[in-house]
Amino acid sequence: MTLILLVVSPSVFSCSILGWRPVEQAPPALLPDCCRAPARVTIPLTHLLNTLRSLKSSASSSVQSLQRDRTPELDLPTSEPTLTLRDLGLVDLRVGGLDELVSRLLPRLSSEEHHSATPVRHSWRTSHVSTDSFFCNKHGFSHRREGAFGALSLCRQSPTPLLAVCSHLHHCSVWIQSRGFKTLKSKTRRLQSGYERPVEPDGYTPTFMKGLLMRDKAPEVDSVHKLMKMKNLPETQHDAFKTGFAEGFLKAQALTQGTQVSLRRTRLILLVLLLVGLYGLSKTPFLSVRFRTTSGLDAALDPVQMKNVTFEHVKGVEEAKNELQEVVEFLRNPQKFTVLGGKLPKGILLVGPPGTGKTLLARAVAGEADVPFYYASGSEFDEMFVGVGASRIRNLFREAKASAPCVIFIDELDSVGGKRVESPMHPYSRQTINQLLAEMDGFKPNEGVIVIGATNFPEALDNALVRPGRFDMQVTVPMPDVKGRTEILLWYLKKIKVDSAVEAEIIARGTVGFSGAELENLVNQAALKAAVDGKDMVTMKELEFSKDKILMGPERRSVLIDKKNKTITAYHESGHAIVAYYTKDAMPINKATIMPRGPTLGHVSMLPEDDRWSETRSQLLAQMDVSMGGRVAEELIFGKEFITTGASSDFDGATKIAKMMVTRFGMSDKLGVMTYTDLSKQSPETQAAIEQEVRALLKDSYERARSILKTYNKEHKNLANALLTYETLDAREIQTVLEGKTLDPR
Repeated sequence: MTLILLVVSPSVFSCSILGWRPVEQAPPALLPDCCRAPARVTIPLTHLLNTLRSLKSSASSSVQSLQRDRTPELDLPTSEPTLTLRDLGLVDLRVGGLDELVSRLLPRLSSEEHHSATPVRHSWRTSHVSTDSFFCNKHGFSHRREGAFGALSLCRQSPTPLLAVCSHLHHCSVWIQSRGFKTLKSKTRRLQSGYERPVEPDGYTPTFMKGLLMRDKAPEVDSVHKLMKMKNLPETQHDAFKTGFAEGFLKAQALTQGTQVSLRRTRLILLVLLLVGLYGLSKTPFLSVRFRTTSGLDAALDPVQMKNVTFEHVKGVEEAKNELQEVVEFLRNPQKFTVLGGKLPKGILLVGPPGTGKTLLARAVAGEADVPFYYASGSEFDEMFVGVGASRIRNLFREAKASAPCVIFIDELDSVGGKRVESPMHPYSRQTINQLLAEMDGFKPNEGVIVIGATNFPEALDNALVRPGRFDMQVTVPMPDVKGRTEILLWYLKKIKVDSAVEAEIIARGTVGFSGAELENLVNQAALKAAVDGKDMVTMKELEFSKDKILMGPERRSVLIDKKNKTITAYHESGHAIVAYYTKDAMPINKATIMPRGPTLGHVSMLPEDDRWSETRSQLLAQMDVSMGGRVAEELIFGKEFITTGASSDFDGATKIAKMMVTRFGMSDKLGVMTYTDLSKQSPETQAAIEQEVRALLKDSYERARSILKTYNKEHKNLANALLTYETLDAREIQTVLEGKTLDPR
């Protein structure tokens, strides 16, 4: 770029890119066409300085842009080229001469404008002549900005050298005059639209430099190009359009982020205020506000009236009901006992297997006495916070004392009242049980409050908890016997539609070891089966089906068993049934089936007439004989070469019975009545003698079963054929087949 500046009066200067030198007249060849006509130009000093600053700014920006384009991968700081008065050859020009030069006003750019030079005392107090409107003063626009996108334009061009230079800068989009007021705040504000903008020249906006800076930072570049194509903008206006778009986008983004931050801060403040208000509300005495959860121990603080539960609802545990009758009488009429000086137990501990009715008994006590009933589970007391368990114990007994007489029932007492041990893993676990001990038998009496605890593991309770004065009365709730099971079945059968031919006693005999909860489930399963089959009522078939399903698993009808294996299974199960039917001391047969259930391919179920509390030697030998019947049947029908592994579980049962007869029951003639608990600690001779006795018992049992099956070979084959035809036979049908009669078609 070659810059020529011609100044006339008081002297004439010629300017080139190499410097300034005084001449009498510039050679015409060095001047552009617009400047060859002689003219006299006088400019204000501020205009001259602003022009030089604009040239310096555009040159600096151009050099920096070239350096970035050539080395895009490096982000190194570049040295800004400087341009001073010494470089322009005006170092010898005195300030007074410049003032004199400026005082001679040349033709203005517009006849309406009148500029007055004001000495600059401080850089940030410099002011300019106001324009016609406040908008121009505030935003720095003048009538010299025209175009749809703020393209730079001058009102007119002059053939003078200085105006030619300015015209060249205008076409290069280098600067624009910005009228307005500058303050210290405007100089210190540098961060605009998301990036650090350089300090603008006084009174000018370097549009070209903004275009270069925003070239790599403008967001949504593709959208910008599309908009420019739609607007059909000339290339000279592209930089201004990109700059405006990018600044607006970044400004909106900054405002959006600021709004989101303010909104989150406001929500956090409101949440904190709400929590503080709720906490203060809960601590206000006169409002009497109590916050409770609907689950957990807090819900147990509300007593329940058990008027609809009495001892009539409890079946199969007559002894336990009789022991609790005196507690009910005390709750109904406490003066009857206090007059004589007697005191009832403060705590009653119900001990028994799961499902025997311990909770139902506690509710029946409260229902019979018509007193409030407080229920709590032992696992609900302790939580992760220290002291919560002890606090809940205090709250529970405080509420109970206010409602006395009443009943507190703590289920699964062993989870809160276990033995106290020193453990670093649970250093505060003793606080809850200590508080429970103090509430039950502490310094302050709790008259009228009966505590009933239930547990499956009484041996796990702390000794201080079960001593007299606390849980000093222990009631055992055992599994129901055959009479109790019959009562329980009749109670639940009343709640469903049942056929009149149903015999609850038969089902009770086949459910040895069932608890009350399991019997209730059996009846429910039978009702569901009848509904699935489309029946109007429950019959013995559904009850037997649900019993077998609970005992041995569901039927596996999808299992494909070939004819040969099915025949072997039929003769195997028939062998068990024949030996059981013709052995004197064996249990009566209930059912025989070859339907696969669980891990078995078939089974024969036998029911005792009554619960057996003990068994004789002949009964044990009969059980061994029945177990041997399956293998003996396979050997007699198919031969020794075709016996199967189906008798493995039968042999396990028979061997166990024989070993217990020898080592525990004293039923061996050779070893006598001596018991042997740990065979590994016995001498080799003793171990050999025990093994010999067990082997002799098993051999004798096998021979007895062989003798029975050989004797009743015809009945054995008939029963096997009936099983192959009908798959399942009950006791009556088995008896019909063995008597040689024909079964009714199904």
